[in-house]
Amino acid sequence: MKWYSKYLQVYEKPLSEVPQEIIDEVREKIQKLQSDKPLVTVSLIGYNEEKHLLASLWSLSEMQCKYPVEIIGVNNDSKDRTEEIFQLTGVPYYNEYQHSCGYARRCGLNHARGKYHINIDSDTMYPPKYVEILVDAMEKPGYVAATSLWSYIPDKDHSWLGLKFYEFARDTQLFLQSFKRPELSVRGLVFAYRADLAKEIGIRVDIIRGEDGSLALGLKKHGKIAFIRNRKARAVTGYGTVGADGSLFNSFKVRLLKGLRNIGGLFTKKEKYEDEDSNLINKKK
Repeated sequence: MKWYSKYLQVYEKPLSEVPQEIIDEVREKIQKLQSDKPLVTVSLIGYNEEKHLLASLWSLSEMQCKYPVEIIGVNNDSKDRTEEIFQLTGVPYYNEYQHSCGYARRCGLNHARGKYHINIDSDTMYPPKYVEILVDAMEKPGYVAATSLWSYIPDKDHSWLGLKFYEFARDTQLFLQSFKRPELSVRGLVFAYRADLAKEIGIRVDIIRGEDGSLALGLKKHGKIAFIRNRKARAVTGYGTVGADGSLFNSFKVRLLKGLRNIGGLFTKKEKYEDEDSNLINKKK
């Protein structure tokens, strides 16, 4: 049985279908984890994540971590029962009324009390050692951030072999990029960093996507970004942008063509990137 199997019983389910005993269990376990003097802050951002948030919190409630932790939430002006789940599970949370991942991640960072900030997505589940492994990496001299990898939840629409091939190809590309351009290998759902440096650099709120890579670009000027391949730090999530491209094959093809166009990035560093108009929030309005 996979470590995340039991969390699937509430994944994709509305709050009305979740047994009260599971909510009570998550609340009790999270309260035991919360520290008044955290070394690391884990913040969950959520916009209309009623069907996913509890599974994510359940996985976090069973973390095994030797470092003092605090878990907080950011409700990005959800219209469903996302905020109520934070309330029922006793997770301290903040409302961010400006919509975008950038605004939500920045809100989590601004309220983080830990030296390290792990800002994660509410539709994702995390293995027990996830937080500890990322903090271990950042505690090493010279490191200011860490990023890991993720898998997708198997379902009837995606073959097991297809998923494994897709993930292997993607992981290989991200690993190779991480040497010269780590900013292209980080993803917000599996990214941790020094909170003080991130507050100094700032999280961009004027772009639709890429706020995580932009932050990593600023962070690498201060130290190294660890790329973690340990399977004990591998998150599990839904299909998100993969589904937007249709089949796994189409998604792989899109990413392969993009990777080939940018193959020079495997061998050269880059300190500045130009924004695309289509990615600017103000340009879209």
